[in-house]
Amino acid sequence: MWLLFLVLLSSSPLLHGAAVYRNQQNFRIPAKIPGDVAESKKFEGSSELVNLRYHMGPVLSSPINIYIVWYGNWTATHQLLIKDFILSISATNHRVAPSPSVAEWWRTVSLYTDQTGANISRSVAIAGEYTDASYSHGVSLTRLSIQQVIENAVRSKPFAVDHKNGIYLVLTSTDVAVQDFCRAVCGFHYFTFPSMVGYTLPYAWVGNSGKQCPEVCAYPFAVPEYMSGGGPGKLKPPNGDVGIDGMISVIGHELAELSSNPLVNAWYAGEDPTAPTEIGDLCEGLYGTGGGGGYIGQVMTDRGGRTYNMNGRRGRKFLVQWVWNPTLKACSGPNALD
Repeated sequence: MWLLFLVLLSSSPLLHGAAVYRNQQNFRIPAKIPGDVAESKKFEGSSELVNLRYHMGPVLSSPINIYIVWYGNWTATHQLLIKDFILSISATNHRVAPSPSVAEWWRTVSLYTDQTGANISRSVAIAGEYTDASYSHGVSLTRLSIQQVIENAVRSKPFAVDHKNGIYLVLTSTDVAVQDFCRAVCGFHYFTFPSMVGYTLPYAWVGNSGKQCPEVCAYPFAVPEYMSGGGPGKLKPPNGDVGIDGMISVIGHELAELSSNPLVNAWYAGEDPTAPTEIGDLCEGLYGTGGGGGYIGQVMTDRGGRTYNMNGRRGRKFLVQWVWNPTLKACSGPNALD
């Protein structure tokens, strides 16, 4: 069943863009949408408003190995749900994941190339996992200590140092506070400092906002109190968990940008690499056809009323934001109607 959900982005806490913070790319809280964009009924990303360019840096064109660091208190159920999303990226068999699928969503990401013409890989695997249940760096992390968490994983597992194909994904549980989390960011990506970890390794961090700020980082599955009296209500998460379902869309956002701009010198809009607008930022808040100008677009609901826009492996369903399509010069996703 196809439904059009009306969500006013200019008054919502959706996170948008890449904030300036010591060159780290963030999934951040937006300013109000410009009037000329918000008034456009056709806007799903417009080439007239975007100057996305390639800056000659590498993209992740080799098969991508993801190394997950589970920091804090994680249940096996939550871990499996997140891993099913990541593994769905390469689940191209429609019997495994019917259309519209996560793999079809990633196909748009794979359109980006490096200077040799090599595309971002469509082969994405979980190559390793490390659980830091002892909170090795405490329950309050800084951006620098997140790199120390990776260092600890590399030295303790021993976690592979895969500087050719590897990316490192640090996921923090609901009881872990992270610098600027909820206030300014829900996730970010960057690369490790050789002085810290010994190598330059692309990585991303995403936090579970389920108990700290679901109305900010798990929107539209939770809404702030000031919106509860009118306007659109919260949507029912596809897997029944506001924090994890919200987290998955942020993970998708960060993986797409990490793959297309791993060293902050590849694909982004703007002249300042310390404050780039990347392929996920350009489509923040868009989940379906007709999105933009305050609408998330046309998405689907299952018989239980749970909202989703793409299918994954093992019968999973997810609601994940669209990304910028360099061929169409617009935001696109697998559930597009046109």
